Amino acid sequence: VHGGLHPALDGVSFDLRQGETLGIVGESGSGKSTLVDLLIGVLTPQSGSIRVNGREVGTDRRYWQDRIGYVPQHVYLMDTTIRKNVAFGLADDAIDESEVEQALRRANLWDFVQGLPRGLDTKVGERGVRLSGGQRQRLGIARALYGNPEVIVLDEATSSLDSETEKDIVESFREIAHRHTLIVVAHRTSTLAHCSRIIRIDQG
Repeated sequence: VHGGLHPALDGVSFDLRQGETLGIVGESGSGKSTLVDLLIGVLTPQSGSIRVNGREVGTDRRYWQDRIGYVPQHVYLMDTTIRKNVAFGLADDAIDESEVEQALRRANLWDFVQGLPRGLDTKVGERGVRLSGGQRQRLGIARALYGNPEVIVLDEATSSLDSETEKDIVESFREIAHRHTLIVVAHRTSTLAHCSRIIRIDQG
């Protein structure tokens, strides 16, 4: 992938195994974001290929993207209910209530939701203003888990949190990793302590 005169990534090659928790670490501008965009099918490599079970991602991008749950650094939340924020983009009659509960449980947010007077019908406010930073990220994780995707990508998902909140959420990654292949992107190695393998990106 080329940005300007120099490739953003050059000579990067690795395998990701099913059930693995892979960490990707590097400074800002190192190429982490480009690598993630390639992995989730947002970008297409100008040379080389990305394959899933031997199948080129570019030949059926939707097939691959339907199997990925993505958690960004800043989770976008609508000023609507917790239920609709988890089942993001689905019509009311298409939302699976049991899937919403399961996703919230695995994101360690179910007890909090149960303690709210309106439960799943609680509105989170514009950009989730009624939630703490940690709760917003957990809601983003629950959204990624809804529908039980095969792969979860956590893209700097804890970098804007204080260290204690980050530690709590990183602990929840361990539970998620029992059921999914995880890709955890960070610029702090402490975030990747639970990863089975770490790739360091430096100047592409």
